[in-house]
Amino acid sequence: MMLHQEMARLAKGLVSDPVAGAPDADITLAPTSAEDAASVLGFAAEHSLPVRFWGGGTHQGMGYPVVADILMSTHRMSSIVDWQVDDLTVTVQPGVLIADLEGELQQRRQTAVLQEVPGQSTVGGAVAAGLSGWRRLRYGPTRDRALEVRLATGDGRLIRGGGRLVKNVTGYDLPRLATGSFGSLGLITEMCLKLWPLPPEHAMVPVQDAERALALAYRPLALIETNAGATLYLSGSREELEAQAERVGGDLVSGHRWPQPLVGAVEATLRVPPSAVAQLVEKLRAAGIDFQAAHGVGEIRLVGSLGELAELRDTVEATGGALVIGKIPKGADFDPWGKPPEGIDLQRRVKAAFDPRSVANPGILPGGI
Repeated sequence: MMLHQEMARLAKGLVSDPVAGAPDADITLAPTSAEDAASVLGFAAEHSLPVRFWGGGTHQGMGYPVVADILMSTHRMSSIVDWQVDDLTVTVQPGVLIADLEGELQQRRQTAVLQEVPGQSTVGGAVAAGLSGWRRLRYGPTRDRALEVRLATGDGRLIRGGGRLVKNVTGYDLPRLATGSFGSLGLITEMCLKLWPLPPEHAMVPVQDAERALALAYRPLALIETNAGATLYLSGSREELEAQAERVGGDLVSGHRWPQPLVGAVEATLRVPPSAVAQLVEKLRAAGIDFQAAHGVGEIRLVGSLGELAELRDTVEATGGALVIGKIPKGADFDPWGKPPEGIDLQRRVKAAFDPRSVANPGILPGGI
């Protein structure tokens, strides 16, 4: 108790009321700067106090549960630091809501190509979880657009990697390393993202044969299949959209209506080779499981029972893929990651280099890293 009182004294001004929806912790802190976050992590490392990071709380079901003495919320680090419209880059703090960022960017016809239906998801949370939106088929994954990252490491250092130039090739690739790290290396306190201009028009084309449509379409944004059918998502000039619709043999529907997130007691994502998607879709449809499949990418989001997921995990891992849990009832006996990756020893060494006392989201990664 005295140690936590000392933490509160040193972090005067950072102590926050408990965050709605967040798990219990002895103390909740909300830093306002990278320096504050690094100081807290340095103290935590010195005294072996586990720290759990909290953004919008939308990805907290992923990974092994983290039991921590300190909850570090990013809600006071929510500024757009720099927006270079002509260079197509934006630098933000981690607590910026994706919806707020996209709202700002759209005023100048630009997008960060993050989740299309983000809810309360923050930019920092999405980057830390390595999540990409449906438009990954056209624009690539989030890790390809993270140009620069500033990180408060698990032992209290402040480091920066990458660069704000799109063609930057110097230094270690810290942005890719931090993207998808789930806070296991420390807190991402600032990130620079590559932007894309918004095309003049958007449209959808319902299709009967997803694989055929994907083969015929030219650089579509996405091809998503659900229990209700498959839809091709396009962008460009009106002439381009009409030509694409004619090519795939479907009717053009103006605008984009993205699938709403699936909600259930158990939520998961299948990550498989793109060539395996069609066969898995048939299996899911036959089993009556609600799903959203991204053709050409190899990602299928679904809700189902633990028994159904156990069978699917065996099938997916046989293809070299993985079934990753996004939400599961508390106390359920089901591994959130499944089979550990072959490079798990390397992951342990990387973790030790950035967080030698293992205080930053300890145990969240595969293998309990």
